[in-house]
Amino acid sequence: MEIAREAVRVAAGGGRYVPPEAIVANMPALLEPRATFVTLRKDQELRGCIGTTVARYPLYRAIAESAYSASREDPRFPPVDPAEVPEIALEISVLSPLFDIRPSEVVVGQHGLVVSQGASRGLLLPQVAVDHHLTAEQFLEMTCRKAGLPRDAWRNGAKVQAFTAEVFSE
Repeated sequence: MEIAREAVRVAAGGGRYVPPEAIVANMPALLEPRATFVTLRKDQELRGCIGTTVARYPLYRAIAESAYSASREDPRFPPVDPAEVPEIALEISVLSPLFDIRPSEVVVGQHGLVVSQGASRGLLLPQVAVDHHLTAEQFLEMTCRKAGLPRDAWRNGAKVQAFTAEVFSE
């Protein structure tokens, strides 16, 4: 959480925080490559959420990269201003690798979803279904809509993948 908070603070000032390896030397789990998403909320409203499903960096750096991107690159929001930083609450999702799943196997609150068809792709974190009180079918539909696909694309040839996430929040 400290890495994400510092990455948001530095990003708001226009910089990019790359945590030194020394701060995680005694935490081997933070050195493992992992995929992450960082969600920013201000006054309990979404303020940014970006990440990746590919484990490109060690966890500590992936968190910093996702926090930077959520602060500066989410096209739905303007970049975070330094004055906003104290008001922003952070949530980190550490993702498992993606796996194929049948729609009937989707478990609300356990699985995040990726629906793709052609060049269209949408992703929703597991907590989205819980926060919005969705059924598995509604979660599939919402993920299709996020991809820019028809709501029922999951029934008509779209690829459905899932992942689990360890979620940490302030």
